[in-house]
Amino acid sequence: MSAMRGGTQGARKRSNLLTARIHDRELKRCAGQYLKGRLADIGCGDKPYSDLLAPFVEEHVGIDHEGTQHDRSRVDLTGTAYDIPAADASFDSAICTAVLEHLEEPEQAIRECWRILKPGGHAVYTAPFIWHVHEEPRDFYRYSRYGLEYLFKKAGFEILELKALSGFWTTFGVLLVYKMQSLNRGPLRWLKVVDALGAVTQSVAGLMDRLDRAEQWTWMYLVVARKP
Repeated sequence: MSAMRGGTQGARKRSNLLTARIHDRELKRCAGQYLKGRLADIGCGDKPYSDLLAPFVEEHVGIDHEGTQHDRSRVDLTGTAYDIPAADASFDSAICTAVLEHLEEPEQAIRECWRILKPGGHAVYTAPFIWHVHEEPRDFYRYSRYGLEYLFKKAGFEILELKALSGFWTTFGVLLVYKMQSLNRGPLRWLKVVDALGAVTQSVAGLMDRLDRAEQWTWMYLVVARKP
């Protein structure tokens, strides 16, 4: 599953270049520090991070449900986040990127991840805080720092990192570009203008975000948790 989804594939890539770059940079950093061995990719979609994670893990197991909207040929285990067809303590690591908001019972899903991890295993999650509705009707929640901390600790995890991935400007800039792309329809399409404006907007937003990283405006949080 990609850092964020919504709209057509082409428009999505143009709209969230900045957030995707930040997300993937942080995921790679965490992979080098925490991920190893047999990796469970929960809600894997079309496994967009397989190349990024390949240097750090021995086996990348994609897990998704039968009704996934993505390429099922990349799915290695068919199940749900609540019922993963794997034995207890059978994975060294896990990732779950931008999936929690689409799950009716997030606590149950986090507990299932805890079950399949070996003691000492690490899980890396990302979850949105300020973001538009996407993949409706399966879009249920947004998460604050405090909600994520509560859920992971309640499930038995030790939290090693809980990090906001942006401040106001990245969140505002990328959502503005999504809005511009949503207006880019019909016979008077001005695609090249929108793309140019979007690229400039995201560049400026990324620079501004370095000056003001106020966490209360983040688009997404990253959680690194360890099973004791």
